[in-house]
Amino acid sequence: MPASPAPVASLPLRHALLALLVAFIWGTNFVVMKLGLAKLPPFLFATLRFALVAFPLAFVLPRPAVPWRNLALYGLLIGVGQFALVFFALTRFISPGMVAVVVQTQVFFTMGLAVLLAGERIRAPQALATAIAAVGIGIIALHTDGHTTALGVTLTLIAAACWAMANIASRAAAGANALAYVVWSALFAVPPLLGLSLWLDGWPAIVHGLHAADGWTWLAVLWQSVGNSMLGYGAWAWLMGRYPAASISPFALTVPIFGLATSVWVLGEPLPGWKLLAAALVLGGLALNLVWPRLAARWHAR
Repeated sequence: MPASPAPVASLPLRHALLALLVAFIWGTNFVVMKLGLAKLPPFLFATLRFALVAFPLAFVLPRPAVPWRNLALYGLLIGVGQFALVFFALTRFISPGMVAVVVQTQVFFTMGLAVLLAGERIRAPQALATAIAAVGIGIIALHTDGHTTALGVTLTLIAAACWAMANIASRAAAGANALAYVVWSALFAVPPLLGLSLWLDGWPAIVHGLHAADGWTWLAVLWQSVGNSMLGYGAWAWLMGRYPAASISPFALTVPIFGLATSVWVLGEPLPGWKLLAAALVLGGLALNLVWPRLAARWHAR
């Protein structure tokens, strides 16, 4: 494939707005999941999501030049490990706003896996950032209610860990077409998700869900596949290839903000003080982990 253009420092307004649009899509996606789950059982919803990611683009985009086992691993971790667990948790165990916050711990799981598997070192600011975010997660776990339960928090943390493992797997695909990688890996997510749907959702629930699905339900499925996966990942990969990561990554911090705000606005999710504090701590940890390398670089450049 042709080499990516060299990153440029200046980020024009239209590309900053594109990065913000991707963050908005990813953040509001949790509420869209909840709306789709009103009609569809969770594992069927996940199956449809990844089926529409894989088809028909798998017939159009050439397979990325990565091993089949890497595509399979990524597809299983994202499809079954991350999204299937999140869909199931959202049925009645955790609110969309809290999922949007808790699942961002994938950053810290990714960091921990890099230490274990690649021998990378954790710096003091990274350890502090992890501790700050962990306090936020602890506050959420201690304030479980009718909207968020301990099981929901646990399932979301496992989903975040699977996302982190998928991040490590995707490093082997660096340089490959990002959209093609997502599309072809989705092929490996569909069969196990369909099997889980037949086993755990059950055939009667599948038939009832498909009959009950209306236009809004299918719009939610399309938002998952076309908006979240194809547009979101494709645009983000394009931006990351064109600009330094330090110029694009901060926009990811708005994902949980969009998620929590949309859940409050659309679904009327309660927003007590403890929830604001927990979200602020998790976001604070994420922000510290993101900005400290830039601050350290400036300090050493003096």
